[in-house]
Order: sequence, then C-alpha cells, then structure tokens
Amino acid sequence: MESVVVRGVSIERNQAKGTVDDVPDRPGIAAKIFGDIAAANIVVDDIIQTVSDDNTANISFTVEHGDLGDIKPVVERIVKELGPSTRATYNGDLAKVSVVGVGMRVHTGVAQRMFKALADAKVNIQNITTSEIKISCIIDKENGPKALQIVHDAFELGNTK
Repeated sequence: MESVVVRGVSIERNQAKGTVDDVPDRPGIAAKIFGDIAAANIVVDDIIQTVSDDNTANISFTVEHGDLGDIKPVVERIVKELGPSTRATYNGDLAKVSVVGVGMRVHTGVAQRMFKALADAKVNIQNITTSEIKISCIIDKENGPKALQIVHDAFELGNTK
C-alpha cells in the first residue's frame, strides 16, 4: 500500500481565505479567534499561523466561499479588540488542490514534485498545508481546473502500469 506514493488528487473550487495580520503573539489569541468563528457556526478548513520576531503573528484560514460574508463581521470585531495595528484581508476567489497518499509518509520529494508542476504551469500557490498523507495548495480559482490536471499528470495517476 505504501508503495503507491500518491493515490489521488482533488479540488475544492469554492474556497475563501481570511488573513489576520499583526496579531499579538500570546496564549489564547488563536483560541479567541477560532472560538468566535465557531460560535458563529462557521466551519474553518485550513489554518496557517506564522510568528514574527516582533512578537506578532499572521493567521490565515480558509472557509467555504458562501461563508465569507458571515465571517467578515466576526473577524472585524476581533481585529478591533486586538488593537490598531491588527488588520484583516479576504480573498473569495480561491480553490484548493490536494494530493493524497499513504505512501507520502515514507517517500521524499512529493511536495517538490507538486510545487514544481504548479510552478512550471505558472500557477501561484498562496497557502500550503500538509499532513503525513496530504498536501494542499490554495490557488486562484481560475487556475483550479488547470492545476488539477497538471498535478494529476505530474503523479502519472492516469497511467495503468
């Protein structure tokens, strides 16, 4: 089973991203942000946080495109509570292309192969999330179908060898 590095690719076409920049880096902030979002009954998919040397963090997350209008007032309220330097941005025209395979746990180069295939096709990656059996890239929605085919071909998933 683990000899099959990538078993499949998928696309989620209706993704939106929120990013909160210059969040104070202290315990409880992420819990507050995602607690308020959960209380608004909004499902969050991918979450990425990076911490800077200046004790601030940037947090990006994806939701279904249809939830973008609902999430904005929640996030804007949190941004005001966190202080004048904290700000939020949104992008509603995104897709997520993913590769999945149990074999990724024991094989190197899967991420590089996916990223190179997308780069060669001039598809820009906005966010990357991984687990031991999945790599997902957030991209512009208009590139979604092309990116799906490119990644599919890069892993030779249509070949019956």
